[in-house]
Amino acid sequence: MVSMSAEAHATRIKRKVYEKELAKLQVELCHLQEWVKANKLRVIVLFEGRDAAGKGGTIKAITEKVSPRVFRVIALPAPSDREKTQLFLQRYMQNFPAGGEIVIFDRSWYNRAGVEYVMGFCTPAEHKRFLSLCPQMEQYIIEGGIILIKLWLEVGMDEQERRFEARIADPLRQWKLSPMDLASYRRWYDYSRARDLMLKATSTKHAPWYVIRSDDKRRARLNCIAHILQLIPYKRMRKDKVKLPKRSDKGRYNDQAGLRGMKFVAERY
Repeated sequence: MVSMSAEAHATRIKRKVYEKELAKLQVELCHLQEWVKANKLRVIVLFEGRDAAGKGGTIKAITEKVSPRVFRVIALPAPSDREKTQLFLQRYMQNFPAGGEIVIFDRSWYNRAGVEYVMGFCTPAEHKRFLSLCPQMEQYIIEGGIILIKLWLEVGMDEQERRFEARIADPLRQWKLSPMDLASYRRWYDYSRARDLMLKATSTKHAPWYVIRSDDKRRARLNCIAHILQLIPYKRMRKDKVKLPKRSDKGRYNDQAGLRGMKFVAERY
């Protein structure tokens, strides 16, 4: 994969251009959706990256025009006491796709290679074992017929700081901040080393990592969707033209009369 230089991202993509291109890509996602349903494909797309790298916004751009019954988003909270006693991968695997589904993981089993490792939530031995066994596990997933796509959103230090400051200042985005976010912000280089270890150990021929520069959120979203569409072979399905049937007059009555006396919401707008 060819990496883009910083100069290529100096000029952020304009909103009108972004919205036009996004609309085209979202149409293609709808065609992909029909193909996945018809052929009972099983797809996993997992997103990783630093906090404020743009994972949530990218996932929203992918899913806002498609069916949640086909595109399922999984964003697991911290494991419960019960889950901590299970096999590490157990709570992830129970969310794997059935036929006709695309499951998007907003963070994944790679938590063990990132936040768990950096913040000391797993032991060095557990971290080493994960990096060693992960390629084998992913080989098993792929041989089982699942298409696995691994995406890493790479945001720069200055841009991450700008986004954190914007969250602090904006009441609509303050919910995105957590004590863990602030701790990860402070430990930039620890996360960089953890990223490097993870990519080296788990970017394999059968399950490579794809890195997307995300300092420009709009550009990153477009590049990400275009790449996913390229990685999943699909064809546009021929569909019969839909025509509304004639409504039956059988049992006709004044159906609005039944609403009299009900509590209606005030029309403030």
